[in-house]
Amino acid sequence: MRLPPFHRYRRFSQIAAVFVLGMIVGGVVYNSIYHMAYNVLWMTNQDLRIEIEQYKSDIQTLKKYNNTSTVIREIKVRTEATTAKEGKAAIDPVTSKEVLRKLAADLEPMRGRSMFEIDSDGKLARLLLDSKIYLVREKEYTVSIRTMLVMEGVLQIWVEISPYKHS
Repeated sequence: MRLPPFHRYRRFSQIAAVFVLGMIVGGVVYNSIYHMAYNVLWMTNQDLRIEIEQYKSDIQTLKKYNNTSTVIREIKVRTEATTAKEGKAAIDPVTSKEVLRKLAADLEPMRGRSMFEIDSDGKLARLLLDSKIYLVREKEYTVSIRTMLVMEGVLQIWVEISPYKHS
């Protein structure tokens, strides 16, 4: 049995190897672009789901308290922009939204309360929720309430979210 000399097919094997390598690199690039676009879509979907839940609860409350103007009808929780400080990584938006959703659920009993009694309710909320630990994606985060403001039936709360440090 004779084997043909390999040097005749060297050029063909080099071209075939470059073609296969190009297919692999192209597949990797396409897959990374696909996953990046899917990640953006998923994050947008999570944001929209949280907004829908908030709007549903706001609609129910507005229907319930539409004749009274001195009660808290809507609760808006916002996070202050936290930058990476002292070697801490900035919190990703999905985690931040999830912590805000859990915090809004804890603040739900304040809905329907009188705006004129917010001083005692605000102190109670600050005592209960300040430095509370929330578990999101198997990591612990603590919340610090910075500002609470009531205006025209809307309770607005600004919080700062940071990773929890074990002592």
